[in-house]
Amino acid sequence: MVRSIFIALFMFGLLSCGVAERETHQSNIQETEKQNIGSVLALYPKPMTVIGAEVDGKVNWLVVGHTGIIGHDRVLVSMSKSHYTNQGIKASKKLSVNLVSREMLPVADYVGSVSGATVDKSEVFEYHWGENGTPVIDDSPLTMECDVVDIYETEGFDNFVCSIANTYAAPDVLDQDGKLDYARLKPVLFEFPTYSYLATGEIIGKCLNLDKQPGMCAKEKMATDGIVRLSKIEVYPRFLDEYMKYATEVGEVSLRTEPGVLTMYAVCEKDNPCKITILETYASKEAYDKHIASEHFQKYKQGTLHMVKSLVLSDQTPLNPANRINNFME
Repeated sequence: MVRSIFIALFMFGLLSCGVAERETHQSNIQETEKQNIGSVLALYPKPMTVIGAEVDGKVNWLVVGHTGIIGHDRVLVSMSKSHYTNQGIKASKKLSVNLVSREMLPVADYVGSVSGATVDKSEVFEYHWGENGTPVIDDSPLTMECDVVDIYETEGFDNFVCSIANTYAAPDVLDQDGKLDYARLKPVLFEFPTYSYLATGEIIGKCLNLDKQPGMCAKEKMATDGIVRLSKIEVYPRFLDEYMKYATEVGEVSLRTEPGVLTMYAVCEKDNPCKITILETYASKEAYDKHIASEHFQKYKQGTLHMVKSLVLSDQTPLNPANRINNFME
């Protein structure tokens, strides 16, 4: 009897501990400022692509915004079952994935608005046949020819799992080592909930290397008291090389570390490199005051005083305040 009571109490204790442990994992999301907006697919924006395929002996193009990466050697192209292009892809087991540039965006937008079942889109883009037998858009900065290795069906969608046969890149989107440079490529992005096209952003740092090379900090928005200025500087010729070192350093550190420094772009005259003009924009008067009080600016200012022959600060008024300069450091 005693033994039975002991076992019962022991089991009750285990159950109680389990309940207590579960209670510690109850949702406390209400203690944060985040709001639960439901089971919303929110992995946007995504690169906008035009998929090329041959359907019934004729080339067809389709805008697709749902693509993904599977491992390091597979891509996923997700397309509604209702699309005309799907039947051609299923028959040939081939497709091309063409990234969209700003220049080709109007035409790409068009091919996404009409169906190949009713409209002949074969001549909308100039193209050539790739080595793997798929149509490759000439104006696309980057195209991947793909083989379909599997089709994963979900409700309403054909999801094509593809291996990459060939990748074609325009020369101007490659760096000096022949590798893709996405700062040059700048593919158009697509955001589904609002059906909007977005530009790719600035480089904010090198992955796994931010402690060695600080990236671009998040920038403040231009306020009503923001400053747009041209700093016109003439340097004594004998100090030009030394001055350029100071100016380069303060420009890079300011852009990387100061949220209120939006633009710092320096140029010199071709015929007289001692005459330098710097376009500077600051999010606010407060941001400018912080900048000139910073350690890196004071190092520049005090170190170059004897090098500068003349300095003119000329504040400007933007003709179109909606224009923004995308200034970033690689």
